[in-house]
Amino acid sequence: MSYLHQWIATSDHKKLGIMYVLAGLLFFLIGGIEATMMRWQLAWSGMEVVGPETFNRLFTMHGTTMVFLVGMPVLLGIANYFVPLMIGARDMAFPRLNAFGFWLFLFGGLLLYFSYFGAQGLYGMGSSPDMGWFAYAPLTERTFNRGHSTDYWILGIGISGFGSITTGVNLITTIMTMRCKGMALMKMPLFVWIMLIDAVLIVVAMPPLTAAQIMLLFDRWLDASFFDTQNGGSAGLWQNLFWFFGHPEVYIRILPAFAYMCEIIPVFSRKVIFGYPLMVAATVAIGFISLGVWVHHMFSLGLSPMINAIFMGSTMLIAVPTGIKMFTWIATMYGGRIRMQTPMLFSMGFLTQFLLGGLTGVMLAVVPFDWQVSDSYFVVGHFHYVLFGGLMFGVFAAIYYWLPKVSGKMLCEKLGKWQFWLLFIGFNLTFGPMHVSGLLGMPRRIYTYQPDRGWELWNLLSSIGVIFQIIAILVFAYNIIKSLRKGKPAGDDPWDAWTLEWSTTSPPPPYNFEVIPTVHSRRPLWDKKHPEDPDWKYE
Repeated sequence: MSYLHQWIATSDHKKLGIMYVLAGLLFFLIGGIEATMMRWQLAWSGMEVVGPETFNRLFTMHGTTMVFLVGMPVLLGIANYFVPLMIGARDMAFPRLNAFGFWLFLFGGLLLYFSYFGAQGLYGMGSSPDMGWFAYAPLTERTFNRGHSTDYWILGIGISGFGSITTGVNLITTIMTMRCKGMALMKMPLFVWIMLIDAVLIVVAMPPLTAAQIMLLFDRWLDASFFDTQNGGSAGLWQNLFWFFGHPEVYIRILPAFAYMCEIIPVFSRKVIFGYPLMVAATVAIGFISLGVWVHHMFSLGLSPMINAIFMGSTMLIAVPTGIKMFTWIATMYGGRIRMQTPMLFSMGFLTQFLLGGLTGVMLAVVPFDWQVSDSYFVVGHFHYVLFGGLMFGVFAAIYYWLPKVSGKMLCEKLGKWQFWLLFIGFNLTFGPMHVSGLLGMPRRIYTYQPDRGWELWNLLSSIGVIFQIIAILVFAYNIIKSLRKGKPAGDDPWDAWTLEWSTTSPPPPYNFEVIPTVHSRRPLWDKKHPEDPDWKYE
């Protein structure tokens, strides 16, 4: 069997995890190019880099790519690789279903991008989707969009979503049935706990979006009228179904970053995680509450004051378990012997960006304030701090922490720190000014603006910040290539960590463990390294 065929035909969770991450990074590159073109166009008033039609396609494809084709596969890929290793299993519960889910995701993503060649949208042939990444009806009805670009969006995201659902089912089954001897639920690593809740959210939140997409296809091609207001349908129905998926999706993407923090911060603080039961309870609470806040995306729709008040309260309530997590991470670091290596730097960067995004989120939960800034760049700045800042810094922390286990090679610390500071400066320079331009009245989705609005300085700063981020990504790519070719051997446990994945070789063998381990505490490697003072005495 050829080397390429081994990867294409594999059902090994580790290879599938790597392919998920590589595919996600490829789409990240494409989405980043789309974002760069938009920022170039908006850098100053009256720019003519792209026209309004192309700009609509760019922000539609950028948003769709980053939400569905970058965040989901990268996070699912890391979970695919490490969940079986952390629970002492040899593979996922359903290896072939695991492979099927990956190929569904990849095919869905490629189908979406085929729209560049064969679709027809609002502006003619050969156009990608151009109706915005959340595809609001009735703009997506055939009355207003008679081409096939919307159909590519529906089918591409629908097929990719089926892949995510299968992976969610697989993760739940694996965690609940394949833990090694001695690993009760309250002895699982917090990474595994959080991925369990994340998988439940995927299985609960994705089907409503899939159902809405099928209903939209029926509207477009079978003359149904689910969202056609002229024939008894409701455009608000699409919004409810989409955002019932859309807000849990925020936590589907951010919970894995929480999981990375729960592993990295204790190891680099040389302390056991503070408040393990509290962290589990906060994770479960976030999972439940996240299913009851979606209407805050619709405050400006004209709903009743009572409904707005209820969802304002639930939106504020979800800040409580999230705040508990922030304080437990800070308490873990307090008094510890912190090692400021690259994974820890990115972890602290994550805490900073997510905290800022969370604060603006609480501001947006206040209905009168939301009415004032709805559909402005303030909202764009907010969700990029939460999703892009939280996700990106969390993923880079995970890559610098776990890539030595995957590759057997250490990444360069000097280059990693250069990347961190370039990214930290560039990120805040890009998305911080968006809050100001939004408060000054700049609406979302405009492709140009007049010179007397007071927005030029803030847009120029945002566009300069993109340059810093591009340089940071180039430094990261060089670090990966250099380290894989000439990096220092990592050894089995380069960080002196405590969970089971560090007990096997780097990279792990196909079967993961020669003998399925038995655990007695939440930190099995600590027990092994310190038999005179094992954790099980205190748990």
